[in-house]
Parts: sequence; C-alpha cells; structure tokens
Amino acid sequence: MPLGTIHLADNLSVLSSLPDASVDLIYIDPPFNTGKTQARTRMRTVADDNGDRVGFGGKTYRSEVLGSSGYADTFDDFLSFIEPRLREAHRLLAPHGSLYFHIDYREVHYCKILLDRIFGRENFINEIIWAYDYGGRPKDRWPAKHDNILWYAKEAGKHIFNRDEIERIPYMAPGLVGPEKAARGKLPTDVWWHTIVPTNGKEKTGYPTQKPLGILRRIVQASSRPGDLVLDFFAGSGTTGAACLELGRRFLLVDENPEALRVMAKRFAGRDDIAWCGYTPHGARAPMSAHGHDARALAP
Repeated sequence: MPLGTIHLADNLSVLSSLPDASVDLIYIDPPFNTGKTQARTRMRTVADDNGDRVGFGGKTYRSEVLGSSGYADTFDDFLSFIEPRLREAHRLLAPHGSLYFHIDYREVHYCKILLDRIFGRENFINEIIWAYDYGGRPKDRWPAKHDNILWYAKEAGKHIFNRDEIERIPYMAPGLVGPEKAARGKLPTDVWWHTIVPTNGKEKTGYPTQKPLGILRRIVQASSRPGDLVLDFFAGSGTTGAACLELGRRFLLVDENPEALRVMAKRFAGRDDIAWCGYTPHGARAPMSAHGHDARALAP
C-alpha cells in the first residue's frame, strides 16, 4: 500500500470520488486570484570575460536561463470556483478533522464568510498570520508582507491539536521569563514569523508560489496523528507531501498543472512508496485507473 498518492487531474473530480469522512486533515493553498500569471525563471551565473555582470574583485559573469514555470492566477468569479471544492472538503473530513485554508488579503474576507456558511461559525478556530519580510516595497502604501491561513474544524471540540508536539520557538525577550522557560522556548501564537523559501536554498524547487516546509510541518504536527491521511488538492510543488513523509502521515495530493507534477516527480525521485495517477515519472509506479479509486485504500 502506498504511503502517498499523487494525481494529475481536475481536483473536483477526484474529491467527488472519495468517501465521506475519510480524511483527517486538509491543507490547501489555492490560486490567490491576483489576476496575474504566476511565473518563476530559474537562472545561473557563469564566469565569462565578456559577461554583462561584474562581481567581487572585478570578475565578470553572464547569466543563463535554465527554465521557467508558471500558471494563470485569475478567475472571473473566485468564490464560484472555490465553493464546490470547499463543500467537498467539508464532506471528506472526519469528525476530528481540520481544514487549513491558505489565502491572501485580496480574498480572505470573502472566503471567511463562505467558510462560515459551509463549516459553521462555531467551527472557526483561528486565523493564522504568516508574516515574512521579503520582496518589493511600494511607495504609496504599507508593504503587504503576510498571508492568511483560516483554520476550521469539522466539529470544534473534537478536533486534533497536538500542543506538546509542536516545535517551540525562542522568546523575543528571554531575559523576562527566566532561564528555564527561555531554554524550553514558547508555543507559537497565531502570528507565524517564517521566511519564504530562500531563492538559492536547498529547499527551492523552482515552482512559483512554493510554500516553506516549516509552515506545513507545523500544521501537520499540530492537527494530525501518525498514520493519518492528509489531503492537499492544490498541491503545487508538493510541500504538504514532503511534510507528511517527514512526520509519518499518509497523503493524497492533486494538481491539474503538469508542471506541478514534474516538480513533484523530481522532489520525490527514488521513492517507491508513492503511487501516481494520470502521470508517470521515470521509474515510478504505474499510473492508477481513472480518478485513482485505489486512493480509497488510503482512507481509514
């Protein structure tokens, strides 16, 4: 039985094929409806006496484009697009399950109202602010340096929150709490300061809008148990799957962008415990049948 299953497919068709209450945790990072094409170009610099860039000590370099990837991040009606998928998410969650919905300031207010209707306001647990300090700084407004993550439980009070398993963080003023508390660190609040994926870091996959493993690790640690099934139906670069592999959770990832599947195939190369549906990386397990009904074997 595979530890994870990855689909190249329309996510709504995959969601509708799965049984009720079969998923323990859902994280999604849907397109933010920015109206732009999200793109990333991968480049490298090489030494060249005739290059157009000057570095340390006066050495000259040229830039080479290695490749690019991207997708259109625009919908005429974002809420009409996302609503049927959120209703399926609610159906699929077990009574102890949670949804973490990752969005930005452009759509979060509308999505909060929609989620309140689907899940019930009483099942809203937290709005998490992921804060970072990177990128451009406009001159006519405060720079937007955060994303919003809305956390809903299927049934508040039954939801999982592994408080003692969450990685603790340093106190901002350790001298005020004493050496014992300072050494232990503190539980994160609902504001998470965490850098984006470094441009030249080992974690970087080259996929646009890739989210840091540290963010997903914290969510999976907090709201699931070993062996639980985690679903991400806007999987992108596969960071949810990477966190699950670290923490011993099963996972089901879906994306309709072939570039996302190529990135995930490279990221998970060499693993024989992942099944692929609709896409076959070199040397991977043979693809499953339509909609990957074998994924039901992942459910409890």
